[in-house]
Amino acid sequence: MKEDTIPYLHRDISWLSFNYRVLQEAKDPNVPLFEQIKFLAIYSSNLNEFFKVRVANHRNLLRVGKKTKKKLEFEPKVLINSILEIVNSQQEEFSKIFEKQIIPELRKYKVYALRRTDLNEDQVEFVENYFKDKLLPFVQPVLLRKDKIRPFLNNGALYLAVWLKDNVKNRVKDEYAVVKIPSDHLPRFVKLPSPKGRHYLIMLDDIVRHSLKWLFPGYDIEDSYSIKLTRDAELYIDDEFSGDLIAKIKNSLNKRNVGPASRFVYDREMPDNLLSVMNKNFQLTKYDLIPEGRYHNNFDFFSFPDFGYSFLKNLPLPPLPYCPLEDSKDIFQEICKNDHLIHLPYHSYRSVVRLFQKAAKDPKVTHIKIILYRVGSQSKVMEALMDAVEAGKQVTAFIEVKARFDEEANLEWGEKLEKAGIKVYYSFPGLKVHSKLAIIRRIENNKPKTYAYLSTGNFNEGTAKIYSDLGLFTADERLTSEATKVFSVLELKKGQHHDFKHLLVGQFNLRSKLTEFIDVEIENAKQGKPASITLKMNSLQDQEMIEKLYDADQAGVEINLIIRGICSFVPGIEGFSTNTKIISIVDRFLEHARVFIFHNNGKERIYCSSADWMVRNLSYRIETTFPIFDEDIRKQILDYINIQLQDNVKARIIDAEGNNTYKSTPNDLAFRSQEEMYYYLKRRLDKL
Repeated sequence: MKEDTIPYLHRDISWLSFNYRVLQEAKDPNVPLFEQIKFLAIYSSNLNEFFKVRVANHRNLLRVGKKTKKKLEFEPKVLINSILEIVNSQQEEFSKIFEKQIIPELRKYKVYALRRTDLNEDQVEFVENYFKDKLLPFVQPVLLRKDKIRPFLNNGALYLAVWLKDNVKNRVKDEYAVVKIPSDHLPRFVKLPSPKGRHYLIMLDDIVRHSLKWLFPGYDIEDSYSIKLTRDAELYIDDEFSGDLIAKIKNSLNKRNVGPASRFVYDREMPDNLLSVMNKNFQLTKYDLIPEGRYHNNFDFFSFPDFGYSFLKNLPLPPLPYCPLEDSKDIFQEICKNDHLIHLPYHSYRSVVRLFQKAAKDPKVTHIKIILYRVGSQSKVMEALMDAVEAGKQVTAFIEVKARFDEEANLEWGEKLEKAGIKVYYSFPGLKVHSKLAIIRRIENNKPKTYAYLSTGNFNEGTAKIYSDLGLFTADERLTSEATKVFSVLELKKGQHHDFKHLLVGQFNLRSKLTEFIDVEIENAKQGKPASITLKMNSLQDQEMIEKLYDADQAGVEINLIIRGICSFVPGIEGFSTNTKIISIVDRFLEHARVFIFHNNGKERIYCSSADWMVRNLSYRIETTFPIFDEDIRKQILDYINIQLQDNVKARIIDAEGNNTYKSTPNDLAFRSQEEMYYYLKRRLDKL
């Protein structure tokens, strides 16, 4: 917490608590075995990005001057120490889960992960041939020579730190080396010759370990330990206000893999003498060091072979068709009749794809405009946009090139769309665009009519299968006219004033209107009227909004929060947050939708949004928060939120102690919100 009177949990400490909820799924025996392994991968992938960006930033703050440090709301050294302590504890638990739980469970199904000492003669022959045929060109062995040979470790790549004994000329001398584990070229899990009914595999790391004797002739191999160096991957461009931003980003991408160290991961069994050599050779400090188990880059568990054991995975929940739009003869006429909402990934993404495909071919469509934040490498939506240009439509795409770790892919898409004839706008300095929005202009009865698609998630057909999001199709002029204004802001790049009456737009009225809605609930509570606020989002970090929620809590407003990730709000604190309940749901689908509901004396204000309540989203980005007017859709969203609030299987209670206790009601039936939502929508489909 901050050292003042307002309870506030630092965002990164809260994020580590969220990632532990992911790790909880990996050790939950009720989760199918291969899904547990997948959660190990998700946990590791999350942590990898966290160190590349967040911890790298804090390490840079260690080097700033005293005057600058005084302006910070935390002491970087204290925060880094807290982070490392938490991560070390979690990593120990990670190793125990894999070694003591996952491995024994795999054996029950005749799946055996072998080490090099476990191999029989046939397997030894296979491993040695595999190394000579496939690994030898990539392992890059290098002897370490102080002040003479100091190899560069590639960002995030796996290596073995090798301890050798030099027996040449009858003298015994310690030597040290590093050898690359080429998991960027070859599968991390290699299937071994196995008798029928059994499945043996070995990790690529252990194939390299087995083969070290060929790489260092004349030396005795004492032992080897895995290491990995993560480098600073933050681009530091959010606050730049001048210059050619596109050129800066391309230049930064070239530098990304050679940034300073942000984490040196090593096998916790590594002896002190070898660790000391690593520290000196790679100029590491105590803040860089993270002990882990025998293996690193555990996000490679995403590719763990399943051997056809589908019964060890989640039961399939095939996406449901949204028939009113997928089966309609005229999708535009259907949207004209009334608004439509799809719930991803429970619904198919086909409605979105079909909207753009129809727009591309429809002779009445004249313009298409779209905002692209993260796009899949294969995209039918992008294909439809290019088809639209070929058919004579005017197509405009605004591409956010500062979408972290998707910058390069977004630039490639931008170039491809430009070559196809699409007018492409890119981010401009000082502004990041996070809206998920598209409009289509069509001539009907000799007059222009605008259609809009507003969403909480990206135009990405891949993530649409695993992210829980909401997408609204509308021809309501209250929304479409203001969606058009958003594009005017982006295209004119002047940040001129726009009077948004219905949409809440970041950098314009988003923060002020949310504050106004909370104030209404506070006033109603003070007058003895029913007052409540229900918020669902990824992250709640903005201190100003948190203080406003504390005010509402103490005024008697009933507050329910569903926060997947960062939650700097601290519940259960006397005088601040005794009327607030918070849960977090981590399950098979990633909870990504943002929904804001204000009681408003019985006339609920219901909004869906692209924005979390973080400083960056509310103050520094173009975000779009849209009201729900259609009564049937309003009921759907209220049902959706109520289903989530009833979860007693995958919901965790967020409390002041960070216990991440599963919410359970022993006397009730198990209620798993994601499955319940799927069958809720399936029942609606059956009624159509």
